[in-house]
Amino acid sequence: MKLPVIKDAQQLADLVREIGFLPMFRSEIAGFSLEECTPAGYWFVKGVEGPWEWREEIAAAGEIAYAKLFNRKAGFISRAWYPDFANYRRDGYDFDARYDDGLASMASKRIMDVLLEHELGLLSSDLKQLSGFAVQGAKGFDTALTLLQMQTYITASKFEYKLDKHGRPYGWGIGRYAVSENVFGADWVTSRYSDQPEASKTRIVEHTAKLFPEAGTKQLEKLLK
Repeated sequence: MKLPVIKDAQQLADLVREIGFLPMFRSEIAGFSLEECTPAGYWFVKGVEGPWEWREEIAAAGEIAYAKLFNRKAGFISRAWYPDFANYRRDGYDFDARYDDGLASMASKRIMDVLLEHELGLLSSDLKQLSGFAVQGAKGFDTALTLLQMQTYITASKFEYKLDKHGRPYGWGIGRYAVSENVFGADWVTSRYSDQPEASKTRIVEHTAKLFPEAGTKQLEKLLK
């Protein structure tokens, strides 16, 4: 499938809803990324809204997931497909059960414990502070935060900016992260739990293979695992 040229947030949202999910950056599957279907003039050009601004609009709308979702890199998953990713990536585990079985780190637990107390989520800077990673020598925050996104336990719910003394935003948008169930609804996120995780994986892989039949099994596995 040749993806259409994307020039604004609405076109991006429409594409994700149509095909189900989309990596932001070049992936193992040629042509399957926002980077490859957005003209260069929309990337890092002052005064031009591009993918970085589009992701903020999409995350804030609460209908499409934006997080590190594909091989530890950013991407988008539609509401329709998120339950299958949650079922597959979580392998049937709620986070507490994963931790109790020794399959999640203490770093991940510290982050989850804090986010479960903040329904609206926290800016990454505040989350780092409250989960005890801001002290000198503390390690593991970024790794755990990425893994929790990959496992679909948390997602970016919006982006916010620092303000200068005149009240004007500046710099890069700071991600606000929340438990995925608090963003998309617990019943919806877990709606595939009655299926075996392998069944969700098969649906995801077969769907992607139909979109990009030239992709090999190893490419699909690496991108979607």
